Amino acid sequence: MKHVIDPLDLSVEEIDNLLNLADDIAANPKKYAKVCEGKKLATLFYEPSTRTRLSFEAAMLNMGGSVLGFSSADSSSASKGESVADTIRVVSGYADICAMRHPKEGAPMRAARYSRIPVINAGDGGHQHPTQTLTDLMTIRRKKHTLGGLTIGLCGDLKFGRTVHSLIKSLARYDGVRFILISPEELRVPDYILEEVIKAKNIPYQEVVDLEEVIGELDILYMTRVQKERFFNEEDYVRLKDSYILTEAKMKKAKPDMAVLHPLPRVNEIALEVDDDPRAAYFEQAQNGVYVRMALMMTLLGVEVC
Repeated sequence: MKHVIDPLDLSVEEIDNLLNLADDIAANPKKYAKVCEGKKLATLFYEPSTRTRLSFEAAMLNMGGSVLGFSSADSSSASKGESVADTIRVVSGYADICAMRHPKEGAPMRAARYSRIPVINAGDGGHQHPTQTLTDLMTIRRKKHTLGGLTIGLCGDLKFGRTVHSLIKSLARYDGVRFILISPEELRVPDYILEEVIKAKNIPYQEVVDLEEVIGELDILYMTRVQKERFFNEEDYVRLKDSYILTEAKMKKAKPDMAVLHPLPRVNEIALEVDDDPRAAYFEQAQNGVYVRMALMMTLLGVEVC
């Protein structure tokens, strides 16, 4: 039995196989309509989510399976003090696979220790978000036809953004990648990511404050929102929340084939006018999330198309 807690739980070969399967699902959805008949997904979401929870649910329903679970800690026995370990022990008897989101780093990993079913980390605090990373990789590959040899710009909240941390760790395994890290001083990539991932692999990178200064160099621009829920001080959040707003004027300085990604939800860091630009890939990215979660659940459950 395999769990997916960290993007590095999957080898490059496993990721390539998953993305190939996800591409086939996107092209031939009817072929996969019954592969998970009789299977149940438990969605244990201890903090709010729209896209991730609904895409997991849509993924299982698209394959003919069913879904049970909760969408907030308040509507679960966690409000009575039940531990993650006890919850997953019980849920293991109700479902075949579990997707867990939790505000505390490491909670899904702890659940995996006690689980009798595969556990997928659907986001734990500011730590990891592996299925979002698979979604990002699928979108990048479909747009650029490769995951190597690209200049990737990561913009906004690079300190608390778990999607950024997971994406850096995964892309660092592909040849020829270069990172441009665009953020205010207070929201820079954590030192451990720089030291243990980027510098350890001698990956070229820049840390800059000005998006316009570097946008013309980018193959991919990954925008992120400044997350209010990750701040302890509301004054800091208010001061930094509008640090970077992508506009049509800034897009004019970008390459004609650059792709703009965003894990969503968007607040105001991408102007609405950018939605009409053919380089805006974030809504396609959200759709890709269903396909990669279908592929991942099929793989972890060991089911195949008949």
